Amino acid sequence: MDSLHGGYTRSDERRTGPLASWSRKLLIPAAIAASLLAGSWFPQISAPLRSLFSSRAVAPSAQDAEKQVEGHIKLSPEQISAAGVETARVAGGALTKRMTVPALVSSDPDRVGRVAAKVAGTVAELRKKLGDMVQKDEVVAILDSREVADAKSEYLAALVNYNLQNELFQREKGLFEKKITAEQLFLRARTTFSEAKLRLDVARQKLAALDLSENEIATLPRQPVAELRRKEIRAPVAGAVVERRVNLGQPVGGEGQEKELFRLADLSVVEAELSVGQADLANIKENQPVRIVTADGAGHDGLVTYSPRVLDQGTQSGSVLASFDNADGVLRPGAMLTAKIDLAKARVRMAVPRAAIQTIDGEPSVFIRVPDGFVRRKVDLGASDDESTEIISGIEPGETIAVGGTFALKAELGKSSIDTGD
Repeated sequence: MDSLHGGYTRSDERRTGPLASWSRKLLIPAAIAASLLAGSWFPQISAPLRSLFSSRAVAPSAQDAEKQVEGHIKLSPEQISAAGVETARVAGGALTKRMTVPALVSSDPDRVGRVAAKVAGTVAELRKKLGDMVQKDEVVAILDSREVADAKSEYLAALVNYNLQNELFQREKGLFEKKITAEQLFLRARTTFSEAKLRLDVARQKLAALDLSENEIATLPRQPVAELRRKEIRAPVAGAVVERRVNLGQPVGGEGQEKELFRLADLSVVEAELSVGQADLANIKENQPVRIVTADGAGHDGLVTYSPRVLDQGTQSGSVLASFDNADGVLRPGAMLTAKIDLAKARVRMAVPRAAIQTIDGEPSVFIRVPDGFVRRKVDLGASDDESTEIISGIEPGETIAVGGTFALKAELGKSSIDTGD
């Protein structure tokens, strides 16, 4: 019996003789070359063809393919966490009806202060610049003022005269009580003292009108003469310097001269003017919630503080005012933004976050949590607001769905469809 060796029988080799042996020697190098050529050519095969090869090599079972066609996405808890997918139970909720209107941001009038020059003088110092934060009663500028110097000098002279007349009056009073001096001299001293006191009070009131504090007035007798012309200008409110109107050496406070040095604003709270049409004003009430939306889409919540009783004759609209917390400083006065005013709330049987809904093959869908991953479920949508959408049918309350990271699930579902040839 012939024995086998290397795919060829020895009886074949005996029949062919030397010619067959020579052919095998040529065939071996040719096979090696063909193998190398195939290895270099295979990566150039088109992607769909390679995918087909791969699919045939690791074709899923019929059961797995059926699950994938039905929208099943098999994921482990670790994969779900890594993909950032968040879940929540389906429940009822409230949808908010909102009206969108243009909004102009401005400073809160109750938080704006103007640093005024109440005396005529020249700017000697400016201690703040644009953007600086200022505390209430902090010195922000120094004026060199002849008017202030005259008023201080008048007060100091009145103070000296008051002290002198007080001393003379007290002496005459003592002598009169001891029956040593005549009543006429006592009455004259008392009258002179009263006049001195009146002049001192008038001089003090003049300094107070020039915005000198009680402490500044009390320290005047100890103040160097060279500083009598200096007038400290203090901030009336706390806030940031949003405008500077003068320069060093500039005359201020006089006729035809600048009366304001700085404008300050506390921007931790801002106001917005909302333009609302006549037909909608009846739905706007004070303390009604309102949200203002910045250019980057971020929302800031506030409350309506004023609803007008009078309309603009030209536009037939009213200016509704709303107040907003602005601790982060994002809302800038002068910005034209969009505001959304809450008008009414409606309860619905099922409401889900808008992020939970993905459109797949033109149909709105959600992803139901199952033990080994998620399953796509088509749903019928109802009303919606900025945050939530009503689900009419397709799911039931109590079911757990994906509410975050749903785009990753949609992408995985599409990948599964490609892998199964759908």
